[in-house]
Amino acid sequence: MNKILILFPFIGILLLGCSSSLDLTELSPEEHLQEAIKMYQEEDYEEAMRQFESILLQYSGSSLMDDAQYYLALTRYQRREYIIAAYEFSKLIKNMPASPFVPDAQFMLAESYYGLSPDYNLDQVYTDKAIAEYQAFIDFFPLNEKVQQAEEKINELNLKLAKKNLSIADIYQKLSYYTASIKYYGLVVENYHDTEFAPIALYSKIILQIERDKEKEALADIKGLYYYIRMMKKLKKSNS
Repeated sequence: MNKILILFPFIGILLLGCSSSLDLTELSPEEHLQEAIKMYQEEDYEEAMRQFESILLQYSGSSLMDDAQYYLALTRYQRREYIIAAYEFSKLIKNMPASPFVPDAQFMLAESYYGLSPDYNLDQVYTDKAIAEYQAFIDFFPLNEKVQQAEEKINELNLKLAKKNLSIADIYQKLSYYTASIKYYGLVVENYHDTEFAPIALYSKIILQIERDKEKEALADIKGLYYYIRMMKKLKKSNS
């Protein structure tokens, strides 16, 4: 009993400190926003999220809206809630097109889908979405400092898609579905010609065509394979 009495004042002080630290009712809208951003920077994402949502509700139509919307989306992203983050970033882009946060929001929209992109052997819907949003970022903001980063991400994701299609082609070949296999090998060559998987796919396609007595098609693709061999030699010379 005495221990409880001794601890009670300290518990009261602790609760008072916590409640007062979250009492933002006396702050101006600008101060409220700064406190919420501070919470975000201190990685108190749950409370920061609540405050940004509160700002959006309380000060609708104010100049703080795009700040709160952008940081709310960032908070969702940091919490790895990528689908919701993508929604919040797209909301800013759509509803506040004049905001200075739009370029960063467009990049982070792509990053959100990038975070959802799975291993190559799974469905690649979000990979396609990420590529589309990175490309939109490059198209609309070609002078932005993050363009190179966006291009690198597109190359990385295209490599994943190429590997996905190559694996599908290999599976069809093992199942003796040769027409489908040739089709998917062709897709790798056509759509991802600048990846390391393109010459592998082209070689496999040629072998299948020869085995299926499609000499004319095989000869046409052999010319393409010769192109890749020349390109590889040039790359080796430039790197040496």
